[in-house]
Amino acid sequence: MYVAVKGGEKAIRNAHRLLAKRRRGDTSVPSLSVEQIAEQLALSVARVMCEGSLYDDGLAALAIKQARGDLIEAAFLIRAYRTTLPRFGYSEPLDTGAMQVERRISATYKDLPGGQLLGPTFDYSHRLLDFALAAEDEGVPEDAPRQTAPQEAMPRVTDLLSDEGLMEPDPVPEPGTPVGDLTREPLSFPADRDLRLQNLARGDEGFLLALAYSSQRGYARTHPFTGEIRYGEVEVEFFAEELGFAVTLGRIKVTECQMVNQFSGSAKAPPKFTRGYGLVFGQVERKAMAMSMVDRALRWEELGEEQTAPVQDTEFVLSHSDNIQATGFVEHLKLPHYVDFQAELDLVRRMRAEWFAAREQQEDTNTSDKEAAE
Repeated sequence: MYVAVKGGEKAIRNAHRLLAKRRRGDTSVPSLSVEQIAEQLALSVARVMCEGSLYDDGLAALAIKQARGDLIEAAFLIRAYRTTLPRFGYSEPLDTGAMQVERRISATYKDLPGGQLLGPTFDYSHRLLDFALAAEDEGVPEDAPRQTAPQEAMPRVTDLLSDEGLMEPDPVPEPGTPVGDLTREPLSFPADRDLRLQNLARGDEGFLLALAYSSQRGYARTHPFTGEIRYGEVEVEFFAEELGFAVTLGRIKVTECQMVNQFSGSAKAPPKFTRGYGLVFGQVERKAMAMSMVDRALRWEELGEEQTAPVQDTEFVLSHSDNIQATGFVEHLKLPHYVDFQAELDLVRRMRAEWFAAREQQEDTNTSDKEAAE
């Protein structure tokens, strides 16, 4: 066993050296810097920050470089680093209504107070490869618009509907009600909406996208309208007890999405719209939209609806949405399972021997019966 262990350690060290070589690639090609990744692969960086639960574009870019572009591995690295950081406290709730908006669209109203801002988006681009991007010195269009802060206030679409009594009220928790923290306590069931939203915010984008898609195709009867998607900067505030008031720590970029769903009402409530909510780091609109749709589907019991689909099963959704846990459970199959497999192999061999013996005995019995009948 000692020789096997030492041999394994040497192989692992060599694997690490080979990984570093493959990560660097052809040395005649300039190395990709962390700054380049952070600036030019911003959407990948935002996804890693979301699923890694840490807002730091520099560290996310470093993790992407270290992981050779594997975004789930990069999120894993960020989560591991996050556990080493001290916790000073909790920030105040973000005021997304005061967001310095860079992009804001709605599929429910054409004319909105403050207007619609297309911002940076692929929505209106042709899905054709742009070979000009392969040029060594890619420039920025001279007529590219400058980013300016909007001058007019931008009330949320859901607030406009609420003014007419057409939207369910946004739930307001009682003062002093503790908010769950998945980074401190393991997930348990039943899970309230605060824990569900935390779980979804750091969940795998692909998994949530598939669940949201399933809900649109009839597995939960959910086909919402995009009330509003807004992307921009918001202030992060921290209440300093020694000062007696909240101070601004800085600004972060987030994407917020509110989906609007029809609700037929009940004997206690008139017909009105209900909402699904999504909020994520950076510009990750697909994730925010999927999150808001899944959030709405998980509220079936609260709204007195019938559970008919996997996307409405809280335990199923929350237990399988974390790609770090999923990665560990799937990839652990690559580790040695020699003893387990040998036990299974021995079992299958014995079962086969018994099966063939029983078959041979049955054939002998059938032959004897045939001879006796003749």
